[in-house]
Amino acid sequence: MGTEPDLELVKLTKRYGDTTAVDAISHRFKSGVYACLLGPSGCGKSSTLRMIAGHEDVSDGAIVLSGRDVSHLPPAKRGTAMMFQNYALFPHLSVRDNVAFSLRMAGVDKTERHRRADEMLELVEMTALSDRKPDQLSGGQQQRVALARALITRPQVLLLDEPLSALDPFLRIRMRAELKRLQRELGISFIHVTHGQDEALALADEIIVMNNAVIEQAGSAREVYNTPKTAFVARFMGGHNVLELPEGHIALRSDEMTVEAAGAGRIDGRVTGIEYQGTHVALTAEVVGGQEVTALLPDAAFLKTPKDLGEVIGLNWEDRVAHPVSA
Repeated sequence: MGTEPDLELVKLTKRYGDTTAVDAISHRFKSGVYACLLGPSGCGKSSTLRMIAGHEDVSDGAIVLSGRDVSHLPPAKRGTAMMFQNYALFPHLSVRDNVAFSLRMAGVDKTERHRRADEMLELVEMTALSDRKPDQLSGGQQQRVALARALITRPQVLLLDEPLSALDPFLRIRMRAELKRLQRELGISFIHVTHGQDEALALADEIIVMNNAVIEQAGSAREVYNTPKTAFVARFMGGHNVLELPEGHIALRSDEMTVEAAGAGRIDGRVTGIEYQGTHVALTAEVVGGQEVTALLPDAAFLKTPKDLGEVIGLNWEDRVAHPVSA
């Protein structure tokens, strides 16, 4: 491979006055990867994406694509393309002309740009609607047009800023599958910003969790979910309890917790919440030091030995499921 474009962030920093939005982050994205930048609002993930795209100046550090520093090049000269959250389609242009717009700006003749636009519309399954205006399209269709428009420049890296947030939940899940298919077919890197851990887990080969302007943890989706390194990552990825015990901080997967009679587990807790979730029941209990722990029990197991609010229970887990995390 070797010659494939990979993208590297080298001590990338963004300051707005006295505020540091992105604090000297370094990361190398492999070529052809679907990567998600994941984190809460204000953690620096969108600023990072906008710096890669060239829509935001770099305060310090570098962005290296295929071995060349692109930090100070204009967006169109970088080999990246950005798809915006609000799609930003031109209302007066047809779908085909929206998709071909950047080629028109680059002086590509009409026949050629329409040929390439039609190729892209076929890729996103929008050929039949190429003569419509954006306001005659549904949200999902507008999104496909925005995707085709970003891809027509044949970028080495496609940048997506919360691309699914405007869609209803059902369509969001359909479009996730669509994005994954496109990324596989095109074989280029997608870097996708989201604050939804379920979206990141569904899409990403690699998840980069950001918090307070730095990268807390990066790795495969499975690795970040199963072995969080910090209490923040464990909580943010969901599905984990973070417990502070005399021997230190540990993260425990909720679905690996078992419920025993009071006194028969490793710790006792008082049941504070019982939530039916279909296949599972989420049982929340308050344990030593006012900490809250959730055990996710299969529906049948809960029905066999139901618990009541206020009841004292024992909570148990196997050694292998406890991961030490830093605070």
